[in-house]
Order: sequence, then C-alpha cells, then structure tokens
Amino acid sequence: MPDTQTPTTEAGRAVEGSNGLLIEVDGQIVPNYDATIVPFDEGDVVSGKVVRIDQDEVLVDIGYKSEGVILANELSIRKSVDPSDEVSLGEEVDALVLTKEDQDGRLLLSKKRARFEKAWRRIEAAAESGEPVEGTVIEVVKGGLIIDLGVRGFLPASLVDIRRVQNLEDFLGQKIECKVIELNRSRNNVVLSRRAVLEEERKEVRQQILERLQPGQVVEGAISNIVDFGAFVDLDGIDGLIHISELSWSHVNHPSEILSIGDVVPVKVLDIDRDRQRISLGLKQTQEDPWQRVVDTYNVGDELEGTVTKVVTFGAFVEIMDGVEGLVHISELAQHHVENPREVVEPGDKIKVKILEIDSDRRRLSLSVKRVEDQQLPMRSAGGAAQQQDGEPQEAADLENVPELGLSEDVFAGPEVGGSEDLRAAVQESADAAAEEQAAAAEEPEAAASEAPEAAPEPEAAPEEPPAPEEQEPEGA
Repeated sequence: MPDTQTPTTEAGRAVEGSNGLLIEVDGQIVPNYDATIVPFDEGDVVSGKVVRIDQDEVLVDIGYKSEGVILANELSIRKSVDPSDEVSLGEEVDALVLTKEDQDGRLLLSKKRARFEKAWRRIEAAAESGEPVEGTVIEVVKGGLIIDLGVRGFLPASLVDIRRVQNLEDFLGQKIECKVIELNRSRNNVVLSRRAVLEEERKEVRQQILERLQPGQVVEGAISNIVDFGAFVDLDGIDGLIHISELSWSHVNHPSEILSIGDVVPVKVLDIDRDRQRISLGLKQTQEDPWQRVVDTYNVGDELEGTVTKVVTFGAFVEIMDGVEGLVHISELAQHHVENPREVVEPGDKIKVKILEIDSDRRRLSLSVKRVEDQQLPMRSAGGAAQQQDGEPQEAADLENVPELGLSEDVFAGPEVGGSEDLRAAVQESADAAAEEQAAAAEEPEAAASEAPEAAPEPEAAPEEPPAPEEQEPEGA
C-alpha cells in the first residue's frame, strides 16, 4: 500500500492538504517559507518579476530568500544601455543564475545570457530548418550590420539586399528577417543573409510576373542599374534588360546619356526566356519611329542639310534628323576621285545632301553630296597632309621646288594641249617671248642701264625640238 503518512520537514510536520505550504511546529500551524523557495542551481534559467529599477542595476523577485540583482551590463548585448529602456516595473523576465551568493551575499543574475541561451537554441533550430530569424539592427560596423537576435549576429553589407546598398545607416533600428548561413557556438559567431530571404520571396513573384507578361506588351518600370551594354529595369520584382541598341532611335554612346538610376520609363517587352527568367525590353519602341517621318516627309531627289556623324573607308554617315542617318558612298562625295572620305568631310561637318534612295523596308537611306549644286566643300588631305619641318604641307613645298621654266599656265591646261606637237609649239612660243623681253631691255636709255644691275647674259638658244612622237620609245619599253 502507498505511504499515506503526512510528510515531516526539518522545521516541523506538514499540514495535510496544504501541499507543504503549512507546517505544524510545537502544536502551532505556521507557513512553510522554505517550500516557497524555488530550487535552482548556478547556470539555470529562472523567471521573475522586476521589483525595482536603479541607474546601474535591476532587482528581480524569483521566489528566492532574497531578490536577484541584474547589473546594467548584464541586461542587454547592446552597449551602454539605460536599464529603464530594457525593462519596466512588474515585467516578467528570464534570467540566468550567475552565482547564488557573491562576496556581498547577493544573488547575481543575467538577462542577456538567458536571452543568449534561448537565442542559440532558436538560431540552431532555424539554421537546421532553413527558416529565417528576426532581429533588430543595432549597429553599423565596417563591412556590415550587427543584428540583435539575443546573440550578436553579423550581416555583411553584400548580403543586406539584392542590390548594393549605398547607405547602411538607413537600416538602423529596423526589424529584418535573415537566414543563418554560418554558425559557430565556440566562437559565438553568427553570420546572416537578408539577401537570401529577399531572393526567395522574389522567386515566387518573378514566376507570377513571367506568367503575366507577354511579348509586345508595354509596361512601366524603374531603372535599377546602368551598365556599358544597357540598362536594367525593375518590373515590380524582376529585372529586364534594355540593350543599348534598343534605347533610342539615334546613336547612343553610353546608356547614362539618356537614363539615370531611379527613372520610371515605359518599355516594350521584346522577348521572354521563361526557362532562364530573362526579359528583353525596348525603350525606343515606345517612342515615335523617325523613319516614318522620313517616309511621310521626304522624296527621292529632295535636298536637305545634315550633320556628318561618322566617316568610314567607304563613305560617310549623315544624320538628317534625330535618329535617322543616311550613307553617302565615297563615289558620291565629290566630282573628283576621292581616295579617303576624310579628304572631303569630317565628323561634325554641316553639309547639304541629295536623297538618292529611300529603302523603308531595310531602313536605309542613300545620299549624295556631289549632286548638290553650288555646294563648296573644303579640300583636305586624307588624315592631314604630311608636314614639312616648318609646318607647310608637303604638296605646297614640292610646288615651290619646281624650277621656273617661263611657261604660261596655258601649258598645264590639260584639255588645251592636244599632244607632243602642241607641247613643242608652246615651249617654242615661251622661248621667243623671253628673247623679245631681253631685246627690249637692251634698247632702254643708258641712264636706266646705269642704275640697272649687271647686264643680263645673252638668251640661250631655244631648246632642240624633241623627236617626233613616232621616234620616241614608250616609257617603260
């Protein structure tokens, strides 16, 4: 049979039905105070009620013979805290027993270490399951943020968001969810990632967006990033790319010329790769096509002014309106033969052109410079003429070195000289004219002769006539 005897304590016999809270001592029933004391050991986590808050400590009633003391530095993992900010009178708190009796006879407790123990158990469970943990940003340190999880967790700057965060101070005081990516109890090391949580959330959103979008659809988005080859647009959870060639109908050297991060722009969906979750977008497709203006405004044979945008080996490109360029082939640059287009035009030149062809299907425009009447273009040497040491062009210097033959300009007028006979006649006429000038000078008065320089020598005999054309050997024979 079970023992039904009333238990007896060292102080006296317990009163039946009092659960040990009353005892009989010397025939008197008195409270059993020892029964109200909660048994615990150092290192245990106990609960109690805050009964007093001082500037440097907090007193907590845990049901022991004396109140427990929590020093200010044992209240929180935060630095330099005010006890009034951490607890309030009457609040139930958990605390870890540091020592049951110090040298002053006090029961010392730690609230932050109780939180630490509970936090570690929670963090370890979250790390195993992959569930996120929630904490408050309490510090900004070099390279990231410190998160209060009951344990100091470190969130690297690169893992704060999907995109790089410019100012980490904006997160101070915020509650955020992170995933535990590294855990080391011996070193009290916890590394977190908020980016992993955001990417998981956006994965579902991206799938919904991909299902909703269709090629040809026009939507709005904010410019999230600009790179050399284009710009990324945030479409409420998924990024699409506008390639640099799809930014504008006119030539764009860099996307930053026309876009800035944060700009909200309308874009057209050009293509969707649902397997790779990639979206190709176009910005120029939401703007008026300047080619339609060309078709509506101009006809073959029209003359108009444009600006040279690029010079290539086979010709020059001329912009006749924003976003529309035409090609002037090298053969259409000038009436004379052109070896290099830069002999005639340079980028930035304003010139008049004539429309030769409008190919609206291939979006090509053929232009001509030489067919524009009364247009004077500067003559240039290709790439700049070779220079003498004194800075003169080589061609000008070569002309200065040609010996003076006394020939008139008519000699060099190509079409006027019909062949070797005409050339001989021209040379003879030049020689006769020179002889007449010498004779006239000899007949002048002596006074003039005395002031004149030494008499000129007798004119030389006219050069012998070259052999007839049939007697000359052809050059290179």
